[in-house]
Amino acid sequence: MIALAIFILWIVFNSNITLELIIFGAVIAIALSFFVQRFITPRFTWRMQLILLKQLPGYARYIWLLIKEITLANFAVMRLILSDRDIVVPKLTTFSSQLKTQAARVILADCITLTPGTITVHLDKDEYLVHCLDESMEDGLINSEFEKRLLKKEAVWLEDETA
Repeated sequence: MIALAIFILWIVFNSNITLELIIFGAVIAIALSFFVQRFITPRFTWRMQLILLKQLPGYARYIWLLIKEITLANFAVMRLILSDRDIVVPKLTTFSSQLKTQAARVILADCITLTPGTITVHLDKDEYLVHCLDESMEDGLINSEFEKRLLKKEAVWLEDETA
């Protein structure tokens, strides 16, 4: 599974396909896959790889949501900058998340920071301190679509850990 992903990346990054590149890429992909499975992720079994492969569409939807929100936030920031408003009211706001795992909390913090107009300043357990470029941007933080989707993913992660 890992070898296939590495091989596909090899083909995409080389941009042309020759017999030598295919053979060399296959050898490198198999060697790297063996190295990764042996030394970096020894507990990453075939079963776990299949679970990850089944979850791939959900991750793709999450990345699509992130790209969409980044684009919408860019337009909001441009509107704020180009508007006739003389006063922009920046705000530091705090909110709590329902996320249970540290990984999901960090992903949410990173998504907030990647979205223009907001920066996660501090994360302490489930408490976020976020700087908003304008107080109007605070509305999208609490119960955001990011958090809802991460809660669903987190339920799957926790279910897989107990199985």
